[in-house]
Amino acid sequence: MIVGILKETFPDEHRVAMVPDVGATLKNKGIELLVETRAGDAAGYPDQAYITRGAEIVANRKTVFERAHVILQVRTPGANPDCGKADLAHIRTGQVLIGGADPFTGHEMNRAVAQRGAVLFAMELIPRITRAQSMDILSSMATVTGYKAVLIAAAEVPRMFPLLMTASGTVRPARVLIIGAGVAGLQAIATSRRLGAVVQAYDVRAAVREQIESLGAQFVDLKLNAEQAEGAGGYAQALSEDFYVRQRQALARVVAENHIVISTAAIPGKPSPLLITEDAVKAMAPGSVIVDLAAERGGNCALTQAGQTVVAHGVKILGPLNLPATVPYHASQMYAQNLANFLGLIAKNGVLTINMDDEIVSETLIARNGGIVHERIKEMMQS
Repeated sequence: MIVGILKETFPDEHRVAMVPDVGATLKNKGIELLVETRAGDAAGYPDQAYITRGAEIVANRKTVFERAHVILQVRTPGANPDCGKADLAHIRTGQVLIGGADPFTGHEMNRAVAQRGAVLFAMELIPRITRAQSMDILSSMATVTGYKAVLIAAAEVPRMFPLLMTASGTVRPARVLIIGAGVAGLQAIATSRRLGAVVQAYDVRAAVREQIESLGAQFVDLKLNAEQAEGAGGYAQALSEDFYVRQRQALARVVAENHIVISTAAIPGKPSPLLITEDAVKAMAPGSVIVDLAAERGGNCALTQAGQTVVAHGVKILGPLNLPATVPYHASQMYAQNLANFLGLIAKNGVLTINMDDEIVSETLIARNGGIVHERIKEMMQS
């Protein structure tokens, strides 16, 4: 079986779907790697590194589509709606596409891929079960995101993070609040603590308190008597507007006590909950920084603008997008391992087997036989 690796075409996407060392392990599974030239350059993986590890480099993108049985991408056309259109003509019936597909909003392009007769797996839909942890691209990329968010905040805030005892006096540590203790939030806590900040963290799911405290942060208990806050797979789920109003009021007091706020609260397939009001921003000290990692889905802060930096009331509010692409070497390494593990599930001895009785396979399969087959995604497309 031949697996093709393409150079990513989404603007500022520097990751690559497979790295040389991980790709070399696929040969033991009867898989040959075909890589578009310079596919890994932006991530720090030159063509020669792939060649050394047994991959074949081809100069023509079309050739990869023509020869590969399976295409691995960071962003399939559903997650790359503009530049991805150019690839549609090359996709053939029965070809398997695996990667990020933006399944909740990339409906037009995912439908177009289905109409080409391709088999499409959306890796964002990997179920939150123990057996699938090694394939979970959302967790892997959230790790990178949480780490990089702290570095961005440290560069923007006019303070140093650690407590310093110097001949010039004592420098008090920066105070950091992390909102949301998923993978990104927990990594942000750990990174902030390593830099020496005093860290608080809040999550609507009281069950994560132990994880927060194990990393050396103080758990913020707003005493709101939350509704059932944890949904399927351990993700936070949407709550009532009355709860959100009370939550925003209580959070405003905590936000005002901190110099840096990193918000990560997201609900799969839905707009991000509004947690930080403009009044809360006004109450922060001048020079404070908010890094809103939920910007792509509307943001947790009322003043966030996706992909931009806003200065309001003396506070800098950043809405970064696609932070994993800014750490492409290790982000690609983690992503590639996720895909290799998934390939190990559906390809045995170089033979592709789509077992719909396997929860991991059925939950990630979007398109097959010319149509959309994932019931939840099909319903969303029809609504």
